[in-house]
Amino acid sequence: METIQCSKRPKNGSFDDSDNETLLPGLPDDLAQLCLSSLFPSLLFSVCHSWRRLLYSPSFPPFFSLYALLSPLQNPTTISHEEVAHRNSIEFFSFDPLSAAWRPLPSPPQNPPLHLLHRHPSFLSRKLPIQSLTVSNHLVLIAATTHNFSPALSSPLLFHPESNRWFYGPQISTPRRWCATGAVRGVAYMASGVVGSYYRGDVARSMEQWDLNQKSESWGWENKAQLKDGRFSREAVDAVGYRGKLCMVNVKGNAVKEGAVYNVELDKWEEMPCGMVAGWNGPAATMDEDVIYVIDEVKGSLSKYDDEKDCWVALIELEQLKRAEQIAAGRGKICAVSANGEKIIVVDVGEERAAARFWEVAPPPGFEVVAAHVLPRITRQQ
Repeated sequence: METIQCSKRPKNGSFDDSDNETLLPGLPDDLAQLCLSSLFPSLLFSVCHSWRRLLYSPSFPPFFSLYALLSPLQNPTTISHEEVAHRNSIEFFSFDPLSAAWRPLPSPPQNPPLHLLHRHPSFLSRKLPIQSLTVSNHLVLIAATTHNFSPALSSPLLFHPESNRWFYGPQISTPRRWCATGAVRGVAYMASGVVGSYYRGDVARSMEQWDLNQKSESWGWENKAQLKDGRFSREAVDAVGYRGKLCMVNVKGNAVKEGAVYNVELDKWEEMPCGMVAGWNGPAATMDEDVIYVIDEVKGSLSKYDDEKDCWVALIELEQLKRAEQIAAGRGKICAVSANGEKIIVVDVGEERAAARFWEVAPPPGFEVVAAHVLPRITRQQ
């Protein structure tokens, strides 16, 4: 079998960065790209610079990367209230699985100024929620808190990896410090939540949707069927999209909880199946909106939901998954933020094997992980 090499690759094996390097000798680049698109990204990355550049070009099918909201590790007691009021405690990074390297995302727009607070010096033991989700290959920030305990976002803040840019979505009618939020089929949902330091019954029962499938000039929030009560306003809730429905529970961990299911097509709230709510004992996420995974915070077990039997099927139990704070699912991988955001545990559930394979990804030095997401890699300018 003949081995095909990139042109201009020197005999010593080092890469040649010359601009006239072709993808495949004897073929125009458009045909060469079609041939190379069937190869594994890890192979393209390791052979030569021209193939590596192709991997990150806008015209090449993107591989997927890990995105994270990170908070600097520092002693909050050393930060004055004035400093808290003028700083953003969150930074945004992407982890490239091919180069095994973290890279910062471009800075978000500062008009209006962005102040997302994860810890406050007056409340050292409590983490303030910063709610984010992925919708239609966008990273979306939807609710957070400022230094004066007010809602930090009057509009959702989006990052689009393909264009490598940030922008704001439609104005939120009632911005929240936290809420119940999730996505189904490219539509983002915001339900219940807290506006400030006081309770508002109308907000606690509310439900709104924003369809990202529409053109941006038509974006807006639309009121939907209300919740029966305000029980989902107690804390930040990560709702998960599952087969045309939005599923959520009102309390985290192993506490007694109430579940709710929103039927998107019927615009109707339904009772959650008993087996589903009984085993929902930690952070949850869905793979392609078809399979729900949950981590039991106490046992450290990862399970998936069997809708026919209304039960949870255990896949793996790990010490590292105990007290997991948040999970994301994508491309056959479960990415779990460990206790205190010390690392991200990646579990491969995409292949049938006796024991699921897992590995750890450490955040950049000096940071803790607040949330993780799976999205297409960032496009780089050639």
